[in-house]
Amino acid sequence: MKKIIYTLLIIIALTNNSFSAGTASGSSDGSSSYKKAYNLIKAAKKYEKKGKTEKAQKRYEKAQKLLLKSNDEKPLQADTLNYLGFTTRKLGDYEKGEDFYLQGLKIKPDHKGINEYLGELYVVTNRMDKAKERLEVLKSCKCDEYNQLKEVIEGKKKSKY
Repeated sequence: MKKIIYTLLIIIALTNNSFSAGTASGSSDGSSSYKKAYNLIKAAKKYEKKGKTEKAQKRYEKAQKLLLKSNDEKPLQADTLNYLGFTTRKLGDYEKGEDFYLQGLKIKPDHKGINEYLGELYVVTNRMDKAKERLEVLKSCKCDEYNQLKEVIEGKKKSKY
């Protein structure tokens, strides 16, 4: 009888650990749609660097659809809105991209990714004063996002769009 109880306790412990490990390794919003979209964005960025724009655009389109699904499943997540803004901007819809970024900033005003990408959008749309405002928000973070946006603003690094 002790063996059965001991075995059951081990099974319960292992089951609980596998569930918690699955959620701990997930994205900030915990959805598989978000994770898939994130991986597609990483791939798209690599294609962009290689000059394979068409392949990058296809990845951004797929990522955007998954992010919209993720946003439906678990709305108002700053990371999801950041990448929705990013993919939408990369697909050429600056106005809608800006809307997603601004929604994300309402949730998390100091979000590094949103502030950087929104700043890049402002540079591309010739609103340097607003881009510099985003840079100022990032100034104290001592992060890559600050340096990257600063380079785009100074014209040292081109923002593709």
